Amino acid sequence: MQIYQRSYETKAWLNRICPVETMMKVHPDQTTVSAGEETSSPYLTTEKESFTIWMKSLVFNTNGCTVFNSKGDIIYRVDNYNSKSCREVYLMDLSGQVLFTLRRQKFGLLKTWEGYRSPSGKSKSATKLSYFRVKNNVFQIPNKDSSSSYRVIAGSCRHDAQYCYNMVNRGSSLAIEDNCGKLLAEVKRKQSKNGLELGEDVLTMMVEAQVDHSFIVGLVLTHSLINCKL
Repeated sequence: MQIYQRSYETKAWLNRICPVETMMKVHPDQTTVSAGEETSSPYLTTEKESFTIWMKSLVFNTNGCTVFNSKGDIIYRVDNYNSKSCREVYLMDLSGQVLFTLRRQKFGLLKTWEGYRSPSGKSKSATKLSYFRVKNNVFQIPNKDSSSSYRVIAGSCRHDAQYCYNMVNRGSSLAIEDNCGKLLAEVKRKQSKNGLELGEDVLTMMVEAQVDHSFIVGLVLTHSLINCKL
């Protein structure tokens, strides 16, 4: 589609010590990679990096989400077309290749979302985050001035060793932390250069260095789906 090739249009939107085995999943130790293997990935941040999330689809008059990097280039998108709060959502790259499939499950009173990385979307790095599950506590009633949290279980598959993360919602900001409380990413309303907040559907996502930002985007989108914002 022509709309994806007009880069000038997209850029207009942008005016406690943890166990080693846990840290390796999001902060891979590049020294453990064998000779001849790739030691970099397009999904890993090399330093602290800023992204812009626009809770709109690039497909005209449809639901979805578009993610830009700090240069104003589109790197992720979700197109739900005429649907909202779908049971199955696809996180894609610019070309339309599916990276993560997000599926809603329901077990009793608990609403659960599961994410699966597509085999063709795996990064050639030490990260093994190909599956995650986010649980929503129906008895937790957050309000604007209090915090709420969501438990994230992740790993290479359902039955492999699992690693825990937390999504903590404090007012209008969302923090993603590892199991030791170390900040991995934070999402909040985007501000203009003069400090004015933009619309509620324009967000800034700050991701720490050596973090798989495709995994982070998957979690942020899952949080939006839980709260019926996508």
